Amino acid sequence: MEEKEIGTVTHYYNRAGVAVIKLADSIHIGDLVKFKKGSGDVEQAVVSLQIDHQNIPSAQRGAEVAMKVSEHVKPGTRITRLA
Repeated sequence: MEEKEIGTVTHYYNRAGVAVIKLADSIHIGDLVKFKKGSGDVEQAVVSLQIDHQNIPSAQRGAEVAMKVSEHVKPGTRITRLA
């Protein structure tokens, strides 16, 4: 499966299970993404995106978005989109 890097985690909120991601490419609800963790990769579908606490369907390169994640991710974790 082809992968394209789309961003990097800049912050993780443990209580909310939310990662803040600086985007290097666009992202959309429904995209299948992979978090490149040192202890193993984690794949999940994008189920929620927010900018400034507002739900959005997609975001473009350069934006910083909050995304609900299924597992803890550390700042610096790279994110790829699976195609």
